[in-house]
Amino acid sequence: MPSLIALRALDAFAVEGNVVKAGQVLNVSHAAISQHLKQLEEHLGVSLVDRSGRSLILTDEGELLARALRLGFGAITSAVEELMQIDAARPLHISCTSSFATVWLMPRLPDFRAKHPEVDLMLDPNPRIVELRPGGVDMAIRHGDGNWPGLDVEMLVPSAISVVASPALLQGRKSVTPEELGELPWLEEIGANEANTWFESHGVELLSRGARIQLPGNLLIEGVRAGQGVAATVRKFVEDDLASGRLVELFCDEVARGYFIVTRPGVQRPPVKAFLQWLRRQKT
Repeated sequence: MPSLIALRALDAFAVEGNVVKAGQVLNVSHAAISQHLKQLEEHLGVSLVDRSGRSLILTDEGELLARALRLGFGAITSAVEELMQIDAARPLHISCTSSFATVWLMPRLPDFRAKHPEVDLMLDPNPRIVELRPGGVDMAIRHGDGNWPGLDVEMLVPSAISVVASPALLQGRKSVTPEELGELPWLEEIGANEANTWFESHGVELLSRGARIQLPGNLLIEGVRAGQGVAATVRKFVEDDLASGRLVELFCDEVARGYFIVTRPGVQRPPVKAFLQWLRRQKT
C-alpha cells in the first residue's frame, strides 16, 4: 500500500481542486502536496495528475483512485463520529466503596451536577478492586498506600486509620490493648480488610477475635455509634464524632495512606476529564 499521507494528499486535492487549498486543509505547504502526489505516482507507476495545462487536473486514473479514497475516508470519518457519539453518551462509571460514597462523595455531588449537568454518572459502591478498561469502569477511588502498578494514581483524601468505638461499648474503659480489642465485637465493611490489616500489623492472631459483623460501608459508622462493635475506619470520616465524644479513638495509625484517584494511563474521555478537574478542587 502507498503512504497514507500521500493518499490523504490526493483526496484533499481532488476535493479542493488545487494544491494550495489542499495544503491549507492538511496544514502543509502546497509544495508538500505536490511532492506527495509525485511520490504516489512513482509508487503506483501511473500518472494521476495532468500537468500539461495551466492548472493541475486529475487523470482518469487519478479520478478512479480519488473516488475510492472518498468512499474509504468517508467511511472512516462516519465510524469515528459514531464511536465518539457512543462514547460521549456513555455514563461516567466510578467505582468506590459505599462508605466513601456516603460520607465524602455524595454530599459534594450536587456541586458537580450543577457545574456539569450534561454528564451522566454511574456510581458503583463496591469495596473490591475492579479492572479499569475501555468501555467499562472509567475511574476508581481506592483506599490504600497508592501502590497500584500500571495505573495513574493521585492522592485525594489523605487520612490515617483509626480504631473507634462508642463509650457505651467500652463501658467506661479509657484504653484497651490490641489483644483486648480482639475479644470485642467488630464491624467491617463487606469486602474490605481494614480490620484484618490492623490486627495483623499489631501482632494479634485472628483466631482470638470476638464476634464479627460484615455490613455495607454506609451502615458501618451508624453501627459503631450504636455500640454494636469496634471498627477500623478512615479517621477523616469520624473526626466530628471524635470531637463530640460520640466515639472514642482507641488507636490511630499515622501512615501514608488515604483515598486515591485511580485511572488508566492515556487520553481520558471528556466526562472523565471534567470529573478529575472537579475532584482536584475538592481536595482537603
